[in-house]
Amino acid sequence: MSGRDLFCQPRRIGRGAALTLVFASVLVAGAATGSLPGPDRKSTPDAARSAAPAGHHEEVAKAAEEAMASGKSPMEAAERAVSRSGDRWGAVYSRGEYEEFEEALDGEYTGVGLWARRERDGRIEVTRVRAGSPAAGAGIRAGDLLRSVDGADVDGRPVTEVVSLLRGDAEDADAGTAVTLGLERGTRAWSLTLRRARLSTDSVTVRRLADGTTVIRIDSFTKGAGDDVRTAVRQAPAGSGIVLDLRGNSGGLVTEAVTAASAFLDGGLVATYDVDGEQRVLHADPGGDTTRPLVALVDGGTMSAAELLTGALQDRGRAVVVGSRTFGKGSVQMPSRLPDGSVAELTVGHYRTPSGRGVDGKGITPDLEADQQVIERAETVLSGLGPES
Repeated sequence: MSGRDLFCQPRRIGRGAALTLVFASVLVAGAATGSLPGPDRKSTPDAARSAAPAGHHEEVAKAAEEAMASGKSPMEAAERAVSRSGDRWGAVYSRGEYEEFEEALDGEYTGVGLWARRERDGRIEVTRVRAGSPAAGAGIRAGDLLRSVDGADVDGRPVTEVVSLLRGDAEDADAGTAVTLGLERGTRAWSLTLRRARLSTDSVTVRRLADGTTVIRIDSFTKGAGDDVRTAVRQAPAGSGIVLDLRGNSGGLVTEAVTAASAFLDGGLVATYDVDGEQRVLHADPGGDTTRPLVALVDGGTMSAAELLTGALQDRGRAVVVGSRTFGKGSVQMPSRLPDGSVAELTVGHYRTPSGRGVDGKGITPDLEADQQVIERAETVLSGLGPES
């Protein structure tokens, strides 16, 4: 089957903020979503359309076509059809939204380089500024309050809406376009105008603990994340343990999750999945590091492709999983283009771990439950694990 199969996080969210949840590296609003289980990325829904599965794909397309013929909104008609179908993971995107989604999975976005969160009183606080970004160049710092974007007050707004304003989603803003921010730091209030830029998501970060343990955190499986994990494993000190931090990872490209699995496995099964009843398999590449002690950290925000990786490492006896039960998103979505250029992503199947466990609606139970001091618990576990002989 051509096209792209997707393992996605839920996207039942407001129209104006639909794709903003993808950009975890812009704000703390959410994380990259969706995934691709095929051997290579075939990302265009146009290619998938001729091979799109029957059933409610056809119903959604028909609803859109009838709406267009009668002068109504095809996209709204498609959304209603998806809702009627009972597909809890189905979603409909405009052409522009889907392009933004694709860019996010490519590990890039257009923005100013801010992470932020909404405080209890509704104020929007900057939590991190990307080095080398327009925001960093303008002197914005963590702890600053973002009060307005292009004159629009952001106090009390959902962070997803703030992301949309910063990115200029409404006007489909490109790199180089201007955005004016109102900021506050202590008693100082000021405004400045920045130029948006193309930035990378940096979904994989690596740090070393005092005992030599390497912590590899994967925020999402964007393009290149798997190779970044492989590089981090190769560069880890000889004989030291690794903590693979998948907490809050809501998914990404499954090819990247399989590549990450290949860093720790010497070939073999990673997962199976079905598309309209047709069974398929995902295998790791040979040659991974199978001797280094490994702990995987998970929580309720670990979803989709991150659960696929966790299940593979757990079932194959390669990692001790520490944390709390994962989210439970194990279904496969596939996109198809609608008559007005919008894209419908609908569920076509589910995946299973190497031992045959279903994840959807169940999640993965860790080997060791831990809600607090999780890194410390992981270090304790690693101290009891030794390289295999």
